[in-house]
Amino acid sequence: MANLRGEVVKLYKNLLYLGREYPKGADYFRKRLKAAFLKNKDETDPEKIKQLIARGEFVIKELEALYFLRKYRAMKQRYYSDDKS
Repeated sequence: MANLRGEVVKLYKNLLYLGREYPKGADYFRKRLKAAFLKNKDETDPEKIKQLIARGEFVIKELEALYFLRKYRAMKQRYYSDDKS
């Protein structure tokens, strides 16, 4: 159980770090993240905890894709013109 606790804390810290660049703002992300973790704080079933950790890791991948796409669009807009001629 202590091993799962460490994974949950690590997941929370990673999500907090990624939330700094969230489009709606870091405060919005932090509030939603805290609410999501508090909702499941009393969970004791190890299998359910592992499922929740997997969902959190999926969210991390989605956030990374969102940030990558935003940076790609910014670079494309900066260096390529939209002229069709």
